Amino acid sequence: MARVCQVTGKKPIVGNSVSHSNIKTKRRFLPNLQKKRFFFAEEDRWVTIKLSTDALRTINKNGLSAVIKGMRAEGIKI
Repeated sequence: MARVCQVTGKKPIVGNSVSHSNIKTKRRFLPNLQKKRFFFAEEDRWVTIKLSTDALRTINKNGLSAVIKGMRAEGIKI
């Protein structure tokens, strides 16, 4: 599976690692992804979502049903 958040779409970005002598080499910045199980009460089942910690805050704020509804509108299968 790719390192992509299923809710926000965050994925790795590319940047430079800069040494003390200012030598730049390419590196990847990975998103803080977590696998989390939620109980989806509308369908009476557990769903496992691979999400970033930023998306976890979004779920706490907006609710799981609103987030899943948005994900399904984008065509993500849950």
